[in-house]
Amino acid sequence: MNHESRLRPVDLARLSGLSTQQIRNYEDAGVLPPAARTESGYRVFGDVHQRALLTYRALQPGYGPLAATAVMRTLHDGDLPGALALVDAAHAGLHEQRTALRATREALEALATRRTPAPTPRTADLRIGEVAALLGVRTSALRVWEAAGLLTPDRERGTRYRQFGPDDVRDARLIQTLRRSHYLLDQIRPVLEELRQQGSTEALRAAVEARGEALAGRTRAMLAGAGQLAEYIEYVEVSSPGRTGPGSGTDRP
Repeated sequence: MNHESRLRPVDLARLSGLSTQQIRNYEDAGVLPPAARTESGYRVFGDVHQRALLTYRALQPGYGPLAATAVMRTLHDGDLPGALALVDAAHAGLHEQRTALRATREALEALATRRTPAPTPRTADLRIGEVAALLGVRTSALRVWEAAGLLTPDRERGTRYRQFGPDDVRDARLIQTLRRSHYLLDQIRPVLEELRQQGSTEALRAAVEARGEALAGRTRAMLAGAGQLAEYIEYVEVSSPGRTGPGSGTDRP
């Protein structure tokens, strides 16, 4: 190794507040680059391993342990483009979550601007024609929404007539409102799923705001982790010129 520090597993463990076994596990998993070995077979770590450990721990809060491990392992296998592609994929996944959350928030705003609908009947299940008359839509529209998986009314035994319960009518009313606001069926589906989980638009609105704050926190954590990763990559490239990754040209024992 081209580093001045010579650390035993126990030394690296003490510096990081981990167990020596965890340090060994991290090397085996590729989180740390391969360690040199003494003639007697003991691992010898150095500055690069300490920096790698700091980078991994910086990546974890934003990217999660699985993605952070994959990034470090790919980098230490000498595949820098592959490691950066994993980082890009994590950011793309976060962007998709933020886009879906924005669509849900906009849908809630669209609902809020509409006139408050009449209470949903709770006395008995309704047939499809009754629901259509209640909402002022055609029965064909309800069938299309059902075929798209947005509505799942029960069926009567024997006759197989559709039976719309209060929750089904509520969902149909929501679909109708969002369709009037030019929402596509695929855009309505996640809003319905969230509403069913939360139980009310008020609870869904609170959940959306909480999730938005969580995503913002994760974004900041990802930025911090990516900054640490960039410093680590630069350190490796400067200290090991001509190598495509910290593990290049080093066989693991």
